[in-house]
Amino acid sequence: MSRQTAAGWDDVDRILATVRPPVFADRDFPITAYGAVGDGRTPATEAIRTAVAECAAAGGGRVVVPPGTFLTGAVHLRSGVNLHVSEGATLLFSSDPVDYLPVVRTRYEGVEVFNYSPMIYAYGCTDIAVTGTGTIDGGGDWDTWWGWFHRCDDDFVKLRQQGADGVPVDERIYGPGYHLRSSFIQPYDCVNVLIEGVKLVRSPFWQVHPVLCRNVTIRDLEIDSEGPNNDGVDLESCRSVVVRGCRITAGDDCIVVKSGREADGLRVNVPSEDIVVEDCTLTVKYGAITVGSDMTGGARNIYVRDCVIGSDRLYFGLYLKTNSIRGGFAENIYLKDLTISTLTKEIVQCNFHRGEGDTGDLTPRVRNVELRNITVQKARNVLHVRGYERSPVQDLRLVDCRFDGIEAPSTIEHAEVHLDNVTVNGHPVSKAAELL
Repeated sequence: MSRQTAAGWDDVDRILATVRPPVFADRDFPITAYGAVGDGRTPATEAIRTAVAECAAAGGGRVVVPPGTFLTGAVHLRSGVNLHVSEGATLLFSSDPVDYLPVVRTRYEGVEVFNYSPMIYAYGCTDIAVTGTGTIDGGGDWDTWWGWFHRCDDDFVKLRQQGADGVPVDERIYGPGYHLRSSFIQPYDCVNVLIEGVKLVRSPFWQVHPVLCRNVTIRDLEIDSEGPNNDGVDLESCRSVVVRGCRITAGDDCIVVKSGREADGLRVNVPSEDIVVEDCTLTVKYGAITVGSDMTGGARNIYVRDCVIGSDRLYFGLYLKTNSIRGGFAENIYLKDLTISTLTKEIVQCNFHRGEGDTGDLTPRVRNVELRNITVQKARNVLHVRGYERSPVQDLRLVDCRFDGIEAPSTIEHAEVHLDNVTVNGHPVSKAAELL
């Protein structure tokens, strides 16, 4: 083991010592005490808002969703509040966009905007949680939120241009008349966040999406939503995060690290860093572990271990997505002790020429990426790695790996790749050229 590698994994202990879930007062505020009816038809929005307000005013505690199906609009948490969805409970979100007004400050694909509220939202809070073993149902389908996937392009072009032109965020007002979907659960600029145990289904868009948060614990979630762009967990410009024990079937990437997009990402300029992912099961759809593509603020110190990955509907093991439009850096990324069954494409893809290609002014950097003790039963390729001549992918290492069922040669351009004790289809491979 190299000194660099040892130092990298030693840093996990520092991160784990830093991340601690919040602790809440021993007080319960059942939403039924405020008039909520669990019949799946009677709106419980005001009852939940009142329960949250009284819980916060009392110094915090749990706002409890008891067994039953409770229909609601946006839920806004406050400091000290744990929204607890009990076993046998379903928190069912309305498909009426009006129930997510007024607009709130959020990010849409890496660009700050005032838009429809996320379904569960917190802004500038300390010590918040969503917990329990019940179900949170976003109500997404092609007749509601998912249908906006085909209607949002012009809106997003406008928003990106506003970011490029430096239009103040307070003037980027969307919501009614537009079709930018909001995230499912989004703490924004919060400290000490816990999201634990619940099952998430029918998400409108990105599912668990902390933005600009510190000290975040995400554990034991069951995420099962395959709508368009239904990423499982998106960590955007966050620091000190642990994702543990989650089972994710997503309509896009499973666990994603992001940090803002293009000019607006440069304006905010906050990286995602110090992230540990462990003991997760990641099965569908694009990247199991993804960095980007909205990564203009950069990403570093990402550690993934002891995960089970793969299915006949999962594309990539590690997916690094950027180009000269997005820019940013991805560095100090370590994966080890992963069991991968089937991937339909590469084990690692990092292609600076994807999407818009080399047409921008933000040269990306990717360096110090290691995969150690990875076993793969089947994949199309080992690597598809294409850097730029002016910015090659630096120090990509494969160590103690066994890759079986590899169907096609790798693609390696402008990349520094090192192999140590690697076998491909049963044959030892010691040089990157032997993968081609």
